[in-house]
Amino acid sequence: MQLLRSLLFTAFFFLFTLLYAVFFVLVACMLPYRARFGLARLWGTTLLAALRGTCGLSYRVEGRENLPAGCHVILMKHSSAWETFAQAALLPPQAWVLKRELLWIPVVGWGIRLLRAIAIDRGAGGAAVRQMIEQGKRRLAEGVWVVVFPEGTRMPPGQTRRYGAGGAALAAEAGALIVPVAHNSGYFWPRRGWLKKPGVIRVVIGEPISAQGRDPREVNAQAQAFIEANSGPT
Repeated sequence: MQLLRSLLFTAFFFLFTLLYAVFFVLVACMLPYRARFGLARLWGTTLLAALRGTCGLSYRVEGRENLPAGCHVILMKHSSAWETFAQAALLPPQAWVLKRELLWIPVVGWGIRLLRAIAIDRGAGGAAVRQMIEQGKRRLAEGVWVVVFPEGTRMPPGQTRRYGAGGAALAAEAGALIVPVAHNSGYFWPRRGWLKKPGVIRVVIGEPISAQGRDPREVNAQAQAFIEANSGPT
């Protein structure tokens, strides 16, 4: 029965996202950024509600008080597809750092462009980092947070890899803070397979980390220690 519920949600996820992307592209081009992001937030909120209704999978957020005033850089755990839409619903108005191939998806990619995403070529090495810093500084100056998945790809539960330096370097150059965000979605929504397990995903927002005058590797180590310590099963 849970597999059937999971398949039902998956079908809804793809169909709703496609139809909503068409609506978004038609409407968002006439709206200012804040209104565009409001539509993106509605998309994420709808999917979270559908996931809870079909699969019995909900969430709770701890540490909202750790989100500082202004606009800063979020380093977020990446272990499932859940956070790709949950972040729009749970975090301040944001620009996502993502692989440029996502922009090539018809309609959906157009919507991503309208949300001022920072699309990078992950194979470009240092050039990709420089692009992230340059565009990220502009987004922060425009009053938009920047969300980075520092692992660069979805990791199985309990596993991690070396964090990319881009997010920490951006924060240091822009005079912004790093806000680490941990969650354990991978235990409920594995990166492979169709089954979504019922339960409550725990999201933990950590205290801001200063990147000013620090080696990005040191900043990443501090953020990664917090994220991994708070991304385990509950």
